[in-house]
Amino acid sequence: MSGVLIFLFLLSGLFVLLIVAGIFWSIRSGQFDDLEGPAERIVMDDDDPMLPARRLNKAANSPTISLTQTEHTQ
Repeated sequence: MSGVLIFLFLLSGLFVLLIVAGIFWSIRSGQFDDLEGPAERIVMDDDDPMLPARRLNKAANSPTISLTQTEHTQ
C-alpha cells in the first residue's frame, strides 16, 4: 500500500513540475502578450462597405457605364 502511495506522490509531483514548466514556457514565448486582440478581432466586420479601403477598391474594380452604352440598350 505504501508503495502505491509513493508512486502516486511522485507521479503528482511530476505533473506539477510539467505544469509549472508549461506555464513558464508560455509566459516566455509571449502567449499572454495580447489577450484582448483576438477577442476584438472576431467582432470586427471586415466586409463593411463603409470602410474607406473597401470603398476605394470597389470603385476601382466596378465597371463604369457611359451614356452611350445606356442609350444603345434602351
